[in-house]
Amino acid sequence: MVTKESVMLLFNKWNTDDIEIEDSGLKNVIALDPAIIPISFGRHEHQRLKKAEVHIIERLVNKLMHFGKKYAKNTGRMGGKKGRMIKTVKTALDLIYHETGSNPVELLIRAIENAAPNEDTTRIVYGGVVYHVSVDVAPLRRIDLALRFIAEGVRESTYSNPRTIEEALAKEIISASKNSMESHSVKKKNEQERIAMSSR
Repeated sequence: MVTKESVMLLFNKWNTDDIEIEDSGLKNVIALDPAIIPISFGRHEHQRLKKAEVHIIERLVNKLMHFGKKYAKNTGRMGGKKGRMIKTVKTALDLIYHETGSNPVELLIRAIENAAPNEDTTRIVYGGVVYHVSVDVAPLRRIDLALRFIAEGVRESTYSNPRTIEEALAKEIISASKNSMESHSVKKKNEQERIAMSSR
């Protein structure tokens, strides 16, 4: 029998054992392994497809780390500061709980499911003419895109704005978990799928 004391809680607060992933296509690529502080020290870096085994919170932290100017995606004041960004995500999860009363990790999973696009476009050059063709998106790339859209939404909403990163992240996750059009990530997903649909 598993007692409450023996369950490893994320940040010593949130239980991830009971969370169900409703999108069947994402079940194998969202890792919710028990961890107090989700950090892998880059063990997956040089192994193909190994990032599917990295905790989903750590993958969110990695996407948020490059927090520079509005269009500077790979530079900025948060570049490489993983410890600081883990604290930011931890605070954002607390804010989500105080606002909704629900498990914030579960809301993050719902947000990722709602922000992960199913279709994308690719360029095919045929006879010197470029065609844009609609293609299905691989599950691992769907997660990457969803996390990127969430990180972009946080970056844009805090640019030249007194709102803190924690507040922006909490608001973005709550909005995306409700599939609300107020969410930047949901808008980006719908826009991408609309473009892909017109390229079929």
